[in-house]
Amino acid sequence: MAEFTMELNDEQKEVRDWLHGFAADVMRPAAAEWDEREETPWPVIQEAAKVGIYSLDFYAQQYFDATGLGIPMAMEELFWGDAGIALSIVGTGLAAVGVLANGTEEQIGTWIPQMYGDPSDVKIAAFCSSEPDAGSDVASMRTRAVYDEAKDEWVINGTKTWATNGGIANVHVVVASVDPELGSRGHASFIVPPGTPGLTQGQKFKKHGIRASHTAEVVLDGVRVPGSCLLGGKEKLDERLARAREKARKGGERVKNAAMATFEASRPAVGAMAVGTARAAYEVALDYARTREQFGRPIIDNQGVAFQLADMRTRIDAARLLVWRASWMAVNGRPFEAAEGSMSKLFASETAKEVTAQAIQILGGNGYTREYPVERMHRDAAIYTIFEGTSEIQRLVISRTISGMPIR
Repeated sequence: MAEFTMELNDEQKEVRDWLHGFAADVMRPAAAEWDEREETPWPVIQEAAKVGIYSLDFYAQQYFDATGLGIPMAMEELFWGDAGIALSIVGTGLAAVGVLANGTEEQIGTWIPQMYGDPSDVKIAAFCSSEPDAGSDVASMRTRAVYDEAKDEWVINGTKTWATNGGIANVHVVVASVDPELGSRGHASFIVPPGTPGLTQGQKFKKHGIRASHTAEVVLDGVRVPGSCLLGGKEKLDERLARAREKARKGGERVKNAAMATFEASRPAVGAMAVGTARAAYEVALDYARTREQFGRPIIDNQGVAFQLADMRTRIDAARLLVWRASWMAVNGRPFEAAEGSMSKLFASETAKEVTAQAIQILGGNGYTREYPVERMHRDAAIYTIFEGTSEIQRLVISRTISGMPIR
């Protein structure tokens, strides 16, 4: 078990500086263009693939970093560059985490490489969990998967929404109910291979922020996938469902479901994304305050501005520490006894919204225009308190965890 540390080692610093250079030299110059176009920035993803950032090997190295700091460090630097482009680069990772959290070794080895492709033929993946009537309330999921024993196939029907890369992905990971009576305990995750009949893209959303990231509905109409596409396998699913039914009869505590396992593993990473956006806005505001003069002196000499910057920096550093702690705990198998993962996501998300708003205020009228990036950063920051569990849901998880109440 690695000891918790707040100091990156030499190798981590080298990776951080490499990512920072890519974010500064490739992502930032393209940020405004792809935000306006509201399209997936394929050329930037391909550049990331060419240098090794968009690859299974890179994310595996960060994911298995014994200190737990590899992923949050990478997320912070990329989202410092631009949140929309960064989400297009890392969006495949949520589907990959879904497979890592629930799949067999064979499934991991088969499907994750197909999610990324290679630099000459880049692929992407999508994780599909939310539905029009089942966002935070995952127990209300209506997408159904029914097993056709004669053909050893699962038949999936339903509509997913808010899916990053939905409909344009090479591989889709879909969460569906296999036993509606068990609510969220009756869910399972399935791989939908490329070109599977019945999967189509529904509405593509025009969003307030992260507009360079493709977000759409995914419609599943009689989608048939082989039995081998059930993550974890049917034997494991049957055992889990049997335990869930037994606990339901006894009124026992909830059983962790597939979607929740994915979100628990990814929430500190989302917190790191928020830290990156907040840091970017803070740095713009700090530089502006040092160089912008009013009444014959830099506006940072104004205590009102200086104190805002002090609060911004303090919140960013505190958010990073919460993210790093949760990431270290997750990698080293420490239980989240006080919902530390949700704490990190909650605080970092709220920090990003507050810091980007303060950055606009410091820049004044300039901050409200698209001539400066803080306007875009503020729009981008709004998503962190919504996706992968709203701030309200994080507070619910934290409060129920510390009180000993079940999390449904």
